[in-house]
Amino acid sequence: MFKKILIANRGEIALRIIRTCKEMGIQTVAVYSSADKDSLHVRFADEAVNIGPAPSNASYLKIPHIISAAEITNADAIHPGYGFLSENAEFSRVCEEYGIKFIGASAEMIDKMGDKATAKATMKAAGVPTIPGSIGLVASVEEGIKLANEIKYPVILKATAGGGGRGMRIVKNNSEFQKAWDDAKMESAAAFGNDGLYLEKFVEEPRHVEIQIIGDSNGKACHLSERDCSIQRRHQKLLEETPSPAVNQALRDKMGEAAVKAAEAIKYEGAGTVEFLLDKHGDFFFMEMNTRIQVEHPITEEVTDFDLIKEQIKVAAGIPISGKNYYPKLFAMECRINAEDPNHGFRPSPGKITNLHLPGGHGVRIDSHVYAGYTIPPNYDSMIAKLIVSGQSREEVVTRMKRALEEFVIEGVKTTIPFHIKLMSDEKFKSGHFTTKFLEDFDFTDL
Repeated sequence: MFKKILIANRGEIALRIIRTCKEMGIQTVAVYSSADKDSLHVRFADEAVNIGPAPSNASYLKIPHIISAAEITNADAIHPGYGFLSENAEFSRVCEEYGIKFIGASAEMIDKMGDKATAKATMKAAGVPTIPGSIGLVASVEEGIKLANEIKYPVILKATAGGGGRGMRIVKNNSEFQKAWDDAKMESAAAFGNDGLYLEKFVEEPRHVEIQIIGDSNGKACHLSERDCSIQRRHQKLLEETPSPAVNQALRDKMGEAAVKAAEAIKYEGAGTVEFLLDKHGDFFFMEMNTRIQVEHPITEEVTDFDLIKEQIKVAAGIPISGKNYYPKLFAMECRINAEDPNHGFRPSPGKITNLHLPGGHGVRIDSHVYAGYTIPPNYDSMIAKLIVSGQSREEVVTRMKRALEEFVIEGVKTTIPFHIKLMSDEKFKSGHFTTKFLEDFDFTDL
């Protein structure tokens, strides 16, 4: 087992990893930018190293600074958390070169799954259901129109290096294709430095359902059932839940089996998720694989009584998994509490938290790094807390979540708490019958 782990991240996920390390008797090293010197992950780690100024490209994304911090503190492993360098193949490769264990996927795995066109081809070869579309990148508008007519409109153009909804365009007929192609290529090149596009059948009335998997160094994988991430705004998740209201046990088994097949096909090591689009007919299609721990991992932990960070560390240390799959014993939901103003297009709201009261009670968990007097820097993602609620039924979870949200006091900055409170009272949301388009018709006034 590792003696000392450096956490190459910040905020709540860094604190989350520190907690598990302490329980495992492992020393921890925090890294921080000058903007994060007063953050709790710096306070609670055994050691802390300043790795640069506030901009992430001068600190949390600076591989030489992080490797230097690991070397001077004699850390024998690095946990990247999520975001930043967690899916950076070069970082994984450099860690290996320096004899530091990267608690995550190998560079080869990240390369294979990071490019969406390659990932789709790999999954198709492994027998995992994929959305009909191009084999690799589309070379021209003419080729795209020909394929679109073969698989039938509507289709969607997607950036091969994309994420967060950028470089994507829905096309409904031949006459729309040229403009959508030009727009998607331009946006993709600007956002990712890569204008490669692939084409897929557009799945109507989709839900975003992902399967949590763990794989070990022996090539064995298991799954921990699904999470429904359909409540999204501009392809950014705002709420996740498990089990999915749209998934029964038979479908859960089929999706879980496909996810395990996907992981074992590439001999995946570590925690990850296989993400699917689920249509109104109950058919599901591979979308992408995330080769890291997810923001929403706590809801899986709550319903399976399973510490995913601990398992990540054990697998990285060469300990094999049990091999059995895990199924939800409870219901759980996570609201992402962001420092954003939902009344003004979710505009970021950094600043000083003047007053803070965290909710509590049975079935309520808070993952957060903020406190009264803490100043939220403008340099990073605006998520400041995750409110996780569990219960015996979905109805109980929604009721409990609303109560917890109403008890959650954050003053000094705007937050998404009012949006989440309104969401808990929405009849369509409470029914469980919604798609990824749900928030397009949501009334954001009077929050």
